Amino acid sequence: MANPVPEGTHTLTPHLVVKDAAKAIKFYEKALGAAELFRMDAPGGRIGHAELQLGDSRFYIADEMPGGSLLAPKPASVGLHVYVADCDALFRRAVAAGATVVMPLTDMFWGDRYGQVRDPFGHVWSIATHKEDLSPEEMARRMAQMAPPPSPAKAKAKAKAKPKKSRGK
Repeated sequence: MANPVPEGTHTLTPHLVVKDAAKAIKFYEKALGAAELFRMDAPGGRIGHAELQLGDSRFYIADEMPGGSLLAPKPASVGLHVYVADCDALFRRAVAAGATVVMPLTDMFWGDRYGQVRDPFGHVWSIATHKEDLSPEEMARRMAQMAPPPSPAKAKAKAKAKPKKSRGK
């Protein structure tokens, strides 16, 4: 009898839909160190299904298909979170491969070093290393000590109020 959860997968497995899955697979291999395990081609040179391994987890990827129920993100509505031993190295690797920084790596109040990148296909990846085991009370204390970020309206007003440097002629 078949295992209801296929060998090597977990109960929850992300399935990414992109435009140009072949290019995305190459990017994930270069940027994240993922390994392609399986590929099923579809008509028109598309990829109907591929499986990639990243650490102890798998994720699926496919090209957007006409009439399909899933579309490539515009913008992404789901983030993917990756824990690694050295988030700084993986973050640099992803950016060097073409990801754009959404949030720089920062030591966060919940005990992780954490940052976010957007891949060239629209998906946002958070990359983290867990540094400290903290109680909920300690996380709440640290969060309360943080300065609240400025509201978008205040940030915009501050930017407008900033005097522009004049260029000498």
